[in-house]
Amino acid sequence: MKNIRNFCIIAHIDHGKSTLADRLLDFTGAVTEREKQNQLLDSMDLERERGITIKSHAIQMEYTRGGETYVLNLIDTPGHVDFSYEVSRSIAACEGALLIVDAAQSIQAQTISNLYLALENDLEIIPVLNKVDLPSANPEEVTDDIVDLLGCKAEEVIPASAKTGLGIEAILDAIIDRIPAPVGELNEPLQALIFDSVYNPFRGVETYFRVINGEIKKGQKIKFVATGKHYFADEVGTLKLTQQVKQSVKAGDVGYLITGIKEAKEVKVGDTITDAANPTTKPIGGFEDVKPMVFAGIYPVDTEDYEELRASMEKLQLNDASLVFVPESSAALGFGFRCGFLGMLHMEIIQERLEREFEMTVITTVPNVSYHAFTRKNTEEVVIVNNPSDLPDPSTLDRVEEPYIKATIITKSDFVGNVMSLCIDKRGIITNQTYLTTDRVELSFDMPLAEIVFDFYDRLKTVSKGYASFDYSPIGMKVSKLVRVDVLLNGQAVDALSALIHADAAVTIGKKMCEKLRTLIPRQQFDIPVQAAIGAKIISRETIKALRKDVTAKCYGGDISRKRKLLEKQKKGKKRMRQVGNVEIPQEAFMAVLKLND
Repeated sequence: MKNIRNFCIIAHIDHGKSTLADRLLDFTGAVTEREKQNQLLDSMDLERERGITIKSHAIQMEYTRGGETYVLNLIDTPGHVDFSYEVSRSIAACEGALLIVDAAQSIQAQTISNLYLALENDLEIIPVLNKVDLPSANPEEVTDDIVDLLGCKAEEVIPASAKTGLGIEAILDAIIDRIPAPVGELNEPLQALIFDSVYNPFRGVETYFRVINGEIKKGQKIKFVATGKHYFADEVGTLKLTQQVKQSVKAGDVGYLITGIKEAKEVKVGDTITDAANPTTKPIGGFEDVKPMVFAGIYPVDTEDYEELRASMEKLQLNDASLVFVPESSAALGFGFRCGFLGMLHMEIIQERLEREFEMTVITTVPNVSYHAFTRKNTEEVVIVNNPSDLPDPSTLDRVEEPYIKATIITKSDFVGNVMSLCIDKRGIITNQTYLTTDRVELSFDMPLAEIVFDFYDRLKTVSKGYASFDYSPIGMKVSKLVRVDVLLNGQAVDALSALIHADAAVTIGKKMCEKLRTLIPRQQFDIPVQAAIGAKIISRETIKALRKDVTAKCYGGDISRKRKLLEKQKKGKKRMRQVGNVEIPQEAFMAVLKLND
């Protein structure tokens, strides 16, 4: 065990994490010339195109120094804030972390939040200053920032360039010298932490784990503590670029396990694997079920594709266990699903994967968060509201609670005013303001999650000219004054356009919704009133004017009463048409509700 090193790489989005992992694999000879490609650990096309890591990966390298061979297990982590639970489990499986900071951009919000996660788990931190070859790099100043943040010495910060390969050997030496070898007892009962799982269509779920104590052998009967289920270890091994089958994986090492599980839901990240005959008495702490934060309806464009959409979603769930969905129906859109996502990026990726991998074109309704409602009848019983139409009748309602988050924003001092006014507009309360350097400020706000769901990130980038970085973590529920705003078209409520909005902003947003919909819904042969209502009270109205046929064109001169007669006849026809008329709502109308501030 003394020659094993388990480490992960933590960084803000786009600081060169995947490229550095590529260089480490090249340098240690873990990949051959033929297997080489950029972003090697990002296996999805989507990850390569967007330049982000969606799914974390693990890979084992061997490095010989001074005649001794060391086994290095790199457990990659996704960089985006939506996947922070996966990051926390990957960190729990390691003894050390490479903290990568871009020499041009300096320390960003997620660098700090992932660093705190690593420090909570007592990880040895190796600071790496990446992209020092860039013309815009500012290595001296950024090194000082890192020294201030970590309290380390300036010479401990390793200057590197993942692109050119500069400093890679120094990083490998630091991993061996500074990161402690894993500690664990071979004779203890088996105790292993699951930090990831991948679905293989031929072999079922592949579980990635780190053995803390004991060893896991091929053919052994094992038990998953959180689910309480028993399986046989059909195959175990370690993770090179391809899987290396082994007879057993011992304490301190990282490996994979195949048990023939077909349901991704049965393998939960953070769970403990133990021996069925001789189970461990203490499961590994910190396990929690991943909670969806954002909810939206996904409907097929053609109602006949409903079953096909269900099959596509089930296949997608095998690859991504954090996607949850239940069937629901809407008067406007027919049958579809109410889906829960970890965040807006997660939602965007699921939508894109449905279109690419399964060729399903879908309509997505307005995303919203999960609220807790309490009725007067029973003020203790929680009614969970994932869909605005689930909100109990206002006359029976006692109170509504909404989820709050702690938002951390790091920006240049020139943009503090703009960022503050944006957050205060979104009902944020400032809790802290710290100057990291004379030019960079860290701002902390308590904000409702619902306010950052739509366009907050885009607007933050706009007001700070791209210089602000953002990170958030949930802090619980708070009582809030929320009302349901319904949209009525031609007197009929369109449930897919309903939204739960803070009472102070309801009238303004209702008005904006009506104005936006008036421009987007195509004109018909009859007038269409577009109304926004809170309960029975109409708060705003716009009218989409009818397309009018000129029925008086054939009247030349003569008495005005002839024209009147024709117009009255047309009016009656339009009235009858309006009673039976149906209004088609284009997809842009659902998305436009999100972009009310543009």
